[in-house]
Amino acid sequence: MARLHEYQGKQQLSQGGIMIPRGAAANTAEAAYAIAAEIGRPVMVKAQVWVTGRAGIGAIRKAATPEEAALAAEALLGQRIKNLTISEVLVEEQIQIAHEFYAGVIVDDRAQAPLVIFSSVGGTGIEEIAVAHPDKVARSHVNIERGLLDYQARDLVRRTGIGGKLQSQLSELLVKLYQVARTCEARSAEINPLVLTTEDKLVAADCRITVDDYAVFRHPELGIEIAREYDRPPTALEKIAYAIEAQDYRGTFYFIQMAEDFAHGEGYIGFHGAGGGGSMMSMDALLRQGFKVATFVDTSGNPPASKVYRAAKIVLAVGPIDGYFGSGSGVASQEQFYSARGLFKAFLEAQLDVPIVVRLGGNGEDRAVEILEGLNGRIPAPVEGYKKDDSPDFCAQRLATLISEKAERREGEKAERQARDEDAGSSPESLYTFASPTGTVTLNHALCATCTSKVCIEACARHILSLNAEGLPVLNITPEEAKKGRCVECLACEVDCLLYGAGGGRVNLPIEGLASLQPQVKSQQVEG
Repeated sequence: MARLHEYQGKQQLSQGGIMIPRGAAANTAEAAYAIAAEIGRPVMVKAQVWVTGRAGIGAIRKAATPEEAALAAEALLGQRIKNLTISEVLVEEQIQIAHEFYAGVIVDDRAQAPLVIFSSVGGTGIEEIAVAHPDKVARSHVNIERGLLDYQARDLVRRTGIGGKLQSQLSELLVKLYQVARTCEARSAEINPLVLTTEDKLVAADCRITVDDYAVFRHPELGIEIAREYDRPPTALEKIAYAIEAQDYRGTFYFIQMAEDFAHGEGYIGFHGAGGGGSMMSMDALLRQGFKVATFVDTSGNPPASKVYRAAKIVLAVGPIDGYFGSGSGVASQEQFYSARGLFKAFLEAQLDVPIVVRLGGNGEDRAVEILEGLNGRIPAPVEGYKKDDSPDFCAQRLATLISEKAERREGEKAERQARDEDAGSSPESLYTFASPTGTVTLNHALCATCTSKVCIEACARHILSLNAEGLPVLNITPEEAKKGRCVECLACEVDCLLYGAGGGRVNLPIEGLASLQPQVKSQQVEG
């Protein structure tokens, strides 16, 4: 689920007819001063971070004047709370509270229906309220076709012991809140506390709204950068990774950056899983060896080799990891050699110099391990591949052993790159290029002419290559068909060509935004 900050959620409530305190978000002390001055009365300065109990940890402060608001904002902005950096504050008017309530709309997956919850007691978590005051909490499922009707809302409020005019006001607000949740396609929309002021007005003093991941694309007005439920703003790498997932529907690429600002020797591992359950088990195996996880990655659902390649490149950009560990489901139905090719290409380009252990269990695992271990001697790092019968714990132990032996092993000979299209011996007229769905494929026909295996023809997943009259590989479909998806970016024409042919193939797969982070990638080649 994608979360909205408090100020963003309040904007949605206001548009739905629910009263909120006057205020706005600020990212500088000067902006906070201006907002407080415009309000013209005492304000609250509230850190916009996804943590609970902000008041108790000093992330919500009172300010009687614009000068105090500026000082409060200056003190909060840039501060780290539970590893989260405060980049925005909400400056809003103080309200005089007569009573606090709770109101919420939550999707109940078990009932497959929205659940409306109202409590005549607010201010703390609804779970605690329900335990301490069960008679003050009322719940009701809502028919998705009819929505929350007025009489249902009134009955909810009545069951908590409230009647008269206030019952009518609260029930009207519940109907509005339900409509806000429907409009945003929210998984949950909560107002806590919902405040009755001393002027008998109902005001949303705080709120939480989370939006269904699969609905985010329909709501650009919400300004959600990533349809993921983070407890913090997304990092630059998470934004890059999500852009890949959003633009390439083939398989799944889920990326979470677990650590920042670390150094060689601190035990951080680039973790790359496949399949949710298997990935979690494999990550636990790493933790049992005393490692720390720099990334959590899941590439599953039969992704193309190009997507696994991009995932690996982003893992490598996270910082100076001490090892790369790939392990997920042991019964994956996808052809594992596609993933192996993607990893091969990423590690080769980075000339990675930290130990690599990858468990590629599932269909085609023998071929996958052969491809992956073909990196040995081509990059400085030792590479070990394992299959489904090798446990995650065994593989994690092997990584620990390789890392401990790193200082003693001989420097791996840096493999000379196989001839590429940019080499001096390559003339532009010898380069045969066509577009793939997310990149370009180039075959150096000067090298292809020396190849005896013509492995690219056999290994091509969709058999879209064949030999022309001169015995050189070319498309047997139109370039337009290749770009639209007939080329599945299996990377065979680069990886298999390098392993078993003359090395004349190259696939260029750009990753938008990653170039600016390349110094982090290069830092991994420095010995710790």
